Amino acid sequence: MADPKGFLTTQRELPSRRPVDVRIMDWREVYEPFGEESLAKQAGRCMDCGIPFCHNGCPLGNLIPEWNDLVWEGDWHEAAERLHATNNFPEFTGRLCPAPCETACVLGINADPVTIKQVEVSIIDRAWDEGWVGSQVPDRLTGKTVAVVGSGPAGLAAAQQLARAGHTVAVFERSDRIGGLLRYGIPEFKMEKRHLDRRIAQMEAEGVKFRTGIEVGIDEAGSDLRGRYDAVVVAIGATAWRDLPVPGRDLAGIYQAMEYLPLANRVQQGDLEASPIDVSGAHVVIIGGGDTGADCLGTAHRQGAASVTQLEILPTPPATRPDAQPWPTYPMTYRVSSAHEEGGDRLFAVSTERFVDDGNGRVAGLQLVEVEPHDGGLRPKAGTQTQIPADFVFLAMGFVGPEPGGVVDQLGLDLDPRGAIVRDPGYRSGVDGVFVAGDAGRGQSLIVWAIAEGRSAAAAVDAYLMGGTNLPAPIPATARPLLV
Repeated sequence: MADPKGFLTTQRELPSRRPVDVRIMDWREVYEPFGEESLAKQAGRCMDCGIPFCHNGCPLGNLIPEWNDLVWEGDWHEAAERLHATNNFPEFTGRLCPAPCETACVLGINADPVTIKQVEVSIIDRAWDEGWVGSQVPDRLTGKTVAVVGSGPAGLAAAQQLARAGHTVAVFERSDRIGGLLRYGIPEFKMEKRHLDRRIAQMEAEGVKFRTGIEVGIDEAGSDLRGRYDAVVVAIGATAWRDLPVPGRDLAGIYQAMEYLPLANRVQQGDLEASPIDVSGAHVVIIGGGDTGADCLGTAHRQGAASVTQLEILPTPPATRPDAQPWPTYPMTYRVSSAHEEGGDRLFAVSTERFVDDGNGRVAGLQLVEVEPHDGGLRPKAGTQTQIPADFVFLAMGFVGPEPGGVVDQLGLDLDPRGAIVRDPGYRSGVDGVFVAGDAGRGQSLIVWAIAEGRSAAAAVDAYLMGGTNLPAPIPATARPLLV
């Protein structure tokens, strides 16, 4: 293990966030640099457990005790090698993953867990700075071709693994840039897009071909794609959003989160001078208490909203791990993200009954009612109706599955009762040569699961094409996480 007494003598510490009044004036990432000595001490808290439950908490099976020990010893190059052994994109997960590895940390049973996520992102950032991250070009090509539909984390992971195995890989993306939700869903203040751009450059150097502005199912028929390639990986995500069909939903000023967030990102990419949905000086309401809602919150702060209120239908989560979610499961506790720290109000256990019309067809407010548990569900509490003002409303209530039609219909793929694409434990759909990875088959989930599934699906495709594979053994598509 690293420091035999580290978990006893060193307290958990994370890098400071930049002052709120400073960071809401720009779109840069929110964290201050974290010194090498401080990071080594944090890595030294790892107990190198005989059974490292952090491995179980991480869908990628990251070799966490190994690279913690290497950081403690100062061998950063080898730490980067061990990190890349299981994770194609640790700079993404180190910034965006909610770290189920940390809630599964053995130290977390009765103390603060190891800062695994911070060690991870520090290793990969240093690896890039030192020039240790190069391209891995295969010694020879197999002559097999693979089309990957979708360029989110699952599609990118599958494409990189397959290209490194020697297959000729083309990634089809309907947007004008590669990255999926990493590009246009994640705000710049959570992950600057330079991290994504240099991975794309690495993959291009490894032979991956990127085809942007092509929506398979519209610009290119799915059946034609299957006919031209030896295998197809469908990694289109779960982008069909959940709506709120209550009176007034058709009023102007009410948008889905993914109608709002991409525009702000396009401003940062230089495509727009200003977002067409700019909430400067406005009263904003966000319906949905998850990460996407927090992304809308941070974006509204940076646009200068007069007020922001975030609504959640569930009760206020407890401050500590509830008994029904014991270690090492991921507990649903009250969390304060950097966006919440920047301001705004959070209302729990409320439901929207209707949107209020300003008299000219535009939203002016919401009529809310408090809700309470009843018979396994929620019911309105009598006499608790209230109204709050709103010039803009953003719906951030999650996603229900892949968008219907298009490539799904043209390839003849079936959907399960949840709306996800049907596949077997080996990531195979019901159509020969067509595999399904990520949220398209799993349902809305985490970035770490998307990468794990992309890697696993790549191994399944390689075995299908070559009769065997040297890629990492796949996680069965039926596996279920500690956290959805």
